[in-house]
Amino acid sequence: MRKSADVVVIGGGSIGCSVAYYLAKKGFKNIVLLEKRYITSGSTGRCGAGIRQQWGTEMNCLISRGSAEIWKTIGEETGYGDIEFRQSGYLLITYDEKQAERLTKNLEVQHRLGIPSRKVSKEEAKEIVPHINTENMTAAFFCQEDGHINPFKATFAYEKGARDLGVEIEKYTTVTGIKREGRKIVAVVTDKGEIETNTVVNATGPYAKEIGKMLGLSHPVEPERHQLMVTEPMEHMVDPLVMSFHHDSYINQVPHGGFLLGFGNPDEPKKINYKHEWKFIEDMAKKALYQFPDMKDLRVVRQWAGHYGISPDGQPILGPVPEVDGYFLALGCGKGFMLAPMIGKLVAECMAGEETSLPIEKLSIERFAKGELIVETGVV
Repeated sequence: MRKSADVVVIGGGSIGCSVAYYLAKKGFKNIVLLEKRYITSGSTGRCGAGIRQQWGTEMNCLISRGSAEIWKTIGEETGYGDIEFRQSGYLLITYDEKQAERLTKNLEVQHRLGIPSRKVSKEEAKEIVPHINTENMTAAFFCQEDGHINPFKATFAYEKGARDLGVEIEKYTTVTGIKREGRKIVAVVTDKGEIETNTVVNATGPYAKEIGKMLGLSHPVEPERHQLMVTEPMEHMVDPLVMSFHHDSYINQVPHGGFLLGFGNPDEPKKINYKHEWKFIEDMAKKALYQFPDMKDLRVVRQWAGHYGISPDGQPILGPVPEVDGYFLALGCGKGFMLAPMIGKLVAECMAGEETSLPIEKLSIERFAKGELIVETGVV
């Protein structure tokens, strides 16, 4: 492991690898990325891996739209190859009138930004997903340009691109402290030794608060556990990912034929918890059968848990932290994987002193102290 670095990126998920890659593309040298286990071992490798542009805030729409464009080409750009990005669409549904009103209003933002989403009738929803239950459905929305990616291959593409540009990636290396002198960072301490550096990027998602504490800071990011399960394969039934705001759930038939199903309980204690529960299978089965009665005989193969790193307004936290020179945040706040390309690009531009592709001032951590939150209501 190097004894010194110009930049240390902490976190080996999709965002950390993206940041490292785009920093290297900008010409930054001597970059070290630290991951306490293996690449994708955290939230990235445990997520549903959906890619959608149907959000309620302008910033999330813009970041997701830009990311979707990058996802189309990043495998080829890095020389990794196919990352299995299929734009089979997202069908957003609800059985609740208030949610229907909110999602209809969100269309105004999406259309203003060029996102080809549309409200569809029950009959159209049935045409898009023939097996779905439309009884009592109050609204449905569809965007064909949304879809699904293999999160492992996508992150490995960024990892390969970063390595090829000279980034050193240290796996199974735990950060145990960060040394500072006044406002200045001087070193990152790991279980394998120290790395002298003046610049650190925190891309640790639900662990962001732990890294912040090493600098005497408190970051408003909390881990929210989500559980998922996958079923045995069956004949092809569903093209798009189906997200029910009424059930706070997502259902996706993956290429091998199994169904990936998940949801999170926002009322759970906010802490890291990788345990999964039998009750989740029962609850998820009820949600799924309400939406897809034909799934009643499917058997569950396995289940697991992962975490969103949630901010108070459900939007990313990007850019420098004013209390410490050379300390940057690259946090996705519940949707890090799908936004990873643009988050990496924007943070790299910011660190290079360039005008960012999108204005990220409103995503600064300072917004929480100022009370300038812009709440995203579309997180499921």
